[in-house]
Amino acid sequence: MSAAAPTHLHKCSDTPVAPVKTTVHFSITDKVGALDDCLAAIKAMHISLTRIESRPSKTSEWDYDFFVDFNAVDADQVRQVAKSLEPFAKQVHIVGAAGAGELPESTPWFPRKMVDLDTFADKVLEMGEELDSDHPGAKDASYRARRAEITMIAKTYKTGQPIPNIDYTQVEIETWAAVFDKLTGMFPTHACREHQHVFPLLIQNCGYGTHAIPQLEVVSKFLKDCTGFTLRPVMGLLTSRDFLNGLAFRVFHSTQYIRHHSSPLYTPEPDVCHELLGHVPLFANPDFADFSQEIGLASLGASDEDIERLATIYWFTVEFGICRQGDQIRAYGAGLLSSFGELEYCLSDKPEIRAFEPAKVAQQKYPITEYQPVYFVAESFKDAQMRVREFANSCDRPFSVRYNAYTESIEILDSKEKVIRYAQSIKTDMLTLVDALQKLS
Repeated sequence: MSAAAPTHLHKCSDTPVAPVKTTVHFSITDKVGALDDCLAAIKAMHISLTRIESRPSKTSEWDYDFFVDFNAVDADQVRQVAKSLEPFAKQVHIVGAAGAGELPESTPWFPRKMVDLDTFADKVLEMGEELDSDHPGAKDASYRARRAEITMIAKTYKTGQPIPNIDYTQVEIETWAAVFDKLTGMFPTHACREHQHVFPLLIQNCGYGTHAIPQLEVVSKFLKDCTGFTLRPVMGLLTSRDFLNGLAFRVFHSTQYIRHHSSPLYTPEPDVCHELLGHVPLFANPDFADFSQEIGLASLGASDEDIERLATIYWFTVEFGICRQGDQIRAYGAGLLSSFGELEYCLSDKPEIRAFEPAKVAQQKYPITEYQPVYFVAESFKDAQMRVREFANSCDRPFSVRYNAYTESIEILDSKEKVIRYAQSIKTDMLTLVDALQKLS
């Protein structure tokens, strides 16, 4: 029997340490010297900017929004920068990662554009090229070297680039084949219907089978066509905050390396088998994709406490979720669908089954090295999405966000003008919907 399947979330504090990575967001009116005054105020404090970005403001006025990034010495310096901008700018807002707890008026830093995900590349917590002493491949020098080679691709990957193919060895393919054969034999009786519906399409379109390990670039393009989700190579385990933030952009951070050949049915970490067999099929389902993004959007700018709660909800859904389909219970969590032992166990009479209520799920403790004693059953992915959205509205965040699929960016709905503009875009969509319904009737 295989051990409990690995997941992408690391159960520990995600609070980073100094320096304080900070973004200050402000608006200025279009007039000569307006930006010069703001930059001069920052320069006077002997601070070097790491990035400056501008865009037209989504307000009724002819303003510009600016985002400036810098590494502050401490929280007090961040406050001083914000205060120095107030005479020259409007709507000065602090977005900071480290030290945010000392700045009650600030929001933890979060990515606003797809390219911001590049900053996560080498921020892995563990695994990747460095293996724990109890890892099956820890003492295999050639395996460790191979892991280092593959993780370097993830470390140097940038947004917009095609994901490099891996020329997998025959040993690696045989390891994949052993896992593929074992799990696909169980999917018809244990996996949810959405997973079963997509899997043949992956065989037809993405090279799934025992003869080769599918390439992330091919799979990513397939997902993009289905739901807008894409894959991004990652070195190892990210913090809960970084991993969930990626889901807001419909980006799933995926490993490319494979478990050690000595234990094909066991791995203590996410690997390409876990990603491609467990996660990928459901990211091609529109309702599941919407649900996953809902968790990601809720994580943007969330407090450390809320991140922990959202990560727990993710654990009991995307990783270890079960759902009701007719008079049967089926698995949809990737941690179950990539572990033949726990896949069999979760549908037995051994674990406790509870209804999916996010507020209660968020408080549930869970083991990370053994089978789950408790599972939460969802009535549907759409129902789970609505429940997560209601839960997210109860979190302590002073603004709402939306993902703009046209610009692949996050819009912060923190002013009346932005909300009105958003409402206008919804109105246009509603007119299109009404027109379509009239033609159908």
